[in-house]
Amino acid sequence: MSDGSGAGNGRLIQVDDITRVFHVGGEEVRALRGVTFGISRGEWVAIIGQSGSGKSTMMNVLGCLDTPTSGRYMLNGKDVSRMSDDELAVIRNVEIGFIFQTFQLLPKETALANVELPLVYRGMAAKERRERAKAALDKVQLTHRMHHRPNELSGGQRQRVAIARALVSEPSMLLADEPTGNLDSATGEEIVRLFEQLHKAGHTLVLVTHEPKLAARCPRAIRLSDGSIVADGSGREVAMAVAGPMVAGV
Repeated sequence: MSDGSGAGNGRLIQVDDITRVFHVGGEEVRALRGVTFGISRGEWVAIIGQSGSGKSTMMNVLGCLDTPTSGRYMLNGKDVSRMSDDELAVIRNVEIGFIFQTFQLLPKETALANVELPLVYRGMAAKERRERAKAALDKVQLTHRMHHRPNELSGGQRQRVAIARALVSEPSMLLADEPTGNLDSATGEEIVRLFEQLHKAGHTLVLVTHEPKLAARCPRAIRLSDGSIVADGSGREVAMAVAGPMVAGV
């Protein structure tokens, strides 16, 4: 089991005693309750939990889409816990590559143009961003489809475009929200194998999921329940505690 504490050991991500409280209809909802963990560079970690566990709130905090009510979040040596919205927007563009369940591709643009998009926001020159986008598509084995639009691609190919878009900015981490949720099992397996390759290449991967079988493929999993960490260990062990023998053969 990981101790989850300590910021002085070269970790890319350090979350210390994070809480997130929402006020809904006059009631106080505690989505996160004193969560603490660290993630080192190059780790591949699943954050797993059922609906209402706090995993989506945790993803929003890690992705700098939301700020904690209390506690500290250090990302790549920067305390992002209390940054302004403008500062967080810069962090999202530079430090984090997002991968969504629904792909979030621009339907009228080619795969190449979709992958270029984060570099457009950075103001990068057209020639350089095009070359970097081609290189990112090559990493996901999709250069032969770079001029196709999303409706001309399969679900798996769309997700590969989304992964290439996440990679193109060379972010500190890739943050994936249910990345196989809209894919059939065979295509989902292809995407998981791509994540394995990216992990071996040294990328830091954080996958948010409710699927024990996906968590079991990750070297490490953190399980949330009612806003608190209830398990932090090997993906297979954490997943088996949730789903039992059904994931043993993964």
